[in-house]
Amino acid sequence: MTSSSFAHKLAVSSAFPRLSVGMNEPVRVGFLAPLTGPVQSWGLPGLNGCQIWADSLNRAGGLMISGRRYPVEIKQFDCGYEGDRATEGARQLVEDHGVDLLLMLGGDTLTPIIDYLSNRKVLTSTLLPSDLSPDTPFLIAPSELHPIYNVTGVDWLARTRPELKTVALCSQKDALGLPSLATYRAAFGCAGMSMVKEVRYSADSTDVGSIVQPMLDAKPDVLCWCTSYTPMVHAMTEYAHAHGYNGQIISCTFDQYDRLVARTSAKFMEGVIFQFPDFNDPLLRGKTFFFSQPHLFYEEYNRRFPQSWSAVSWEYVAILDIWHSAVEKCNSVQSVTVLAAMKQLGHVSHAFGPARWWGQDMFGIDNALVGDWPVVTIQNGKARIVEFGSIPDWLGQHGDVLKDEMSALGQLWHQRLITGALQPSFNSEPPAV
Repeated sequence: MTSSSFAHKLAVSSAFPRLSVGMNEPVRVGFLAPLTGPVQSWGLPGLNGCQIWADSLNRAGGLMISGRRYPVEIKQFDCGYEGDRATEGARQLVEDHGVDLLLMLGGDTLTPIIDYLSNRKVLTSTLLPSDLSPDTPFLIAPSELHPIYNVTGVDWLARTRPELKTVALCSQKDALGLPSLATYRAAFGCAGMSMVKEVRYSADSTDVGSIVQPMLDAKPDVLCWCTSYTPMVHAMTEYAHAHGYNGQIISCTFDQYDRLVARTSAKFMEGVIFQFPDFNDPLLRGKTFFFSQPHLFYEEYNRRFPQSWSAVSWEYVAILDIWHSAVEKCNSVQSVTVLAAMKQLGHVSHAFGPARWWGQDMFGIDNALVGDWPVVTIQNGKARIVEFGSIPDWLGQHGDVLKDEMSALGQLWHQRLITGALQPSFNSEPPAV
């Protein structure tokens, strides 16, 4: 694949020839994800990042295919994490706009449309590799290995805070929450930590006290929010603070963590562990991956879309960068050809370094990229990377345990094929603290 990166293009775009692209039909990319509602922090910031990417590429002349440059258009549809809206959006993006790539969050919005997309051979990306199966050959997870990367945070915690022995977990009962719960179960178990309380709650629940208070009553050393949605993460964290908790907190994401620092205190948030860095982190400056200058993307993003950076601001862009390289390698936007180009080298660079295609044992197909992932803690009110943990190394030692936990919660691909994904309905009211 080409070594030219988006961030490099962003930094030196003025040096690129301004080729005319007006005479060529644009290449269209569909963005089907939550842009409103309780899951919007995992959709809308990603769309923002994609627009920065497309604008930069188009300023540089566009997408090069067989010696000609084509502009790229991002076509969006807000599915609000609802299956019916996702069905409407998929048909509009595929049939009306003819998108060549469809970017999705995945999970419960993907389930009702995956057969439609597979039958039409629409190259589709998900941030949830648990969506993968042998029946979805054109579905890929090249950016985020949710929730398996969460094992790196638990592993780091166990090594650096061996005095912490007990944990209380909670998770919403849907296609985002249950795989995360299974992963944290496996990670804590392999780290020798005892789970003293587990709470599974409805995805539309707003009663924070009924979730967090039983966890506090168990007097754990660690509170784990798994992959709860951003409004719930904030509400649960504030509840724990208000009720005197002073132990360790770990969560998949902590979007807009600065607001929690302001609402609680820097002391309370000190040492909180999650998995998504700010891209001006000092440890990313020396990291070799496709964002060769990630701080430039971070600065541009915050200039254009202030106060909206989240876990997914860069993840859909990461997929676009890999797709872009494959398209220019094979001189085609056809799904079969582009996917073959992606797979041809076997190893590619994903966000945090070299990665390989993986997933056969867990998902029945090698359509996910696996490599290192950062462990992030809050230090003096600021997110900082403390380690890049190896997911392949952890899987090599404990993969069977993870598979057993996924099976126990019905999250293996063949189980999901039989039962289908859960269909949550979301309450529009914010969680009550």
